[in-house]
Amino acid sequence: MIEIDSIATYIVNLPRRSDRRAWIQTQLPASLRVTYTSDWDTVFDGNELTVTDLYGRGFKLFDWQTDSDNPWWNRPLKYGEIGCTLAHLACWAHAAEHGDAPYTLVLEDDAVFETDFTDTLTTGLRRLHRQAVPFDLLYLGRYPLEPDRPAPTPGFVRPGYSHCSYAYLLTRQGLITVLASGLTRALVPVDEFLPALYLPHPRPDLRARFPSQLRALAFDPPLATQRPKTEAGSDTEDSAFINTSGIETSTVR
Repeated sequence: MIEIDSIATYIVNLPRRSDRRAWIQTQLPASLRVTYTSDWDTVFDGNELTVTDLYGRGFKLFDWQTDSDNPWWNRPLKYGEIGCTLAHLACWAHAAEHGDAPYTLVLEDDAVFETDFTDTLTTGLRRLHRQAVPFDLLYLGRYPLEPDRPAPTPGFVRPGYSHCSYAYLLTRQGLITVLASGLTRALVPVDEFLPALYLPHPRPDLRARFPSQLRALAFDPPLATQRPKTEAGSDTEDSAFINTSGIETSTVR
């Protein structure tokens, strides 16, 4: 039987954003076992990161900026975007190394939960298990950019290209896959990394660097949404661009 204690939960939160931690603590179901990234010593804050620090810690940036009509791709990466990716990476690594929970739930500190969040989540997981529907990644909330496809069981879809990583769940196999993908040697925003692993990414260079290898599903309707940036701010967007001039970046393998 799949119960809520089968799920290890992580909240992506910065130490200086105690306001966002306090807010989400009032929203979280009491039954969730929660670990906060703000309790760790590792630096994820885009306001504190430097290229020297990133490369000194063994990370390497993907050659991100490209000639594109997409304004997000046609500009440098931001430190906050990479800090967010590092926080998600740390959650995956911690879940893989500590404990043996079959599911890992990653939430950002601006996630907003629907009514009966935990009951709907566990009921949905039981249905997927009972009907033997395979998956590695399960979005609880996201921003769809391309059409979804039907899934073999009600209440779920196969997600199209989507952004936003404020609420998703990984199976144990999903954890192994994301950690083995080589993201540390080609850092990109986590919002682009996850969809690259479950469908052919619309950017050819990302598609070549991160080939599809995850089986993804998404709750439909979603179990979580996101606080508006006008209310909670944005720690990814409110940060400086990374100057990679003279720095070796990664493209394809």
